[in-house]
Amino acid sequence: MPKSLPVIEHSEVLCCAPVAAGIVSDPDALDLALRLKALADPVRIKILSFVLAGGTNGVRNVDLARDLHLTDATISHHLRQLSQAGLLIASRSGASTFYGANRTALGALVRVLDPNCCA
Repeated sequence: MPKSLPVIEHSEVLCCAPVAAGIVSDPDALDLALRLKALADPVRIKILSFVLAGGTNGVRNVDLARDLHLTDATISHHLRQLSQAGLLIASRSGASTFYGANRTALGALVRVLDPNCCA
């Protein structure tokens, strides 16, 4: 049985040397793995795609449920995983919750994987 990773909130931006810079430390490897694990689901990739396409105001959780044809509970679970990984930022407006991409965190994740990307 594969060993599961712990569920830890990582709302701060990933901060470690690129994996190509040398052997990654155990804490940095765990931090990176937890963030990648949050993305390692097709529904979460779709959610991130919707959020990134949603513009500066973000996307409401109820709109995600409707557009992806999933229940509110399923969407909430996936949004929580992406938020705990620090990849989404939630903001409330009345009864609605809007989700936007944490572009700083996404950029840091890309730079850790490939420091030569997107220069």
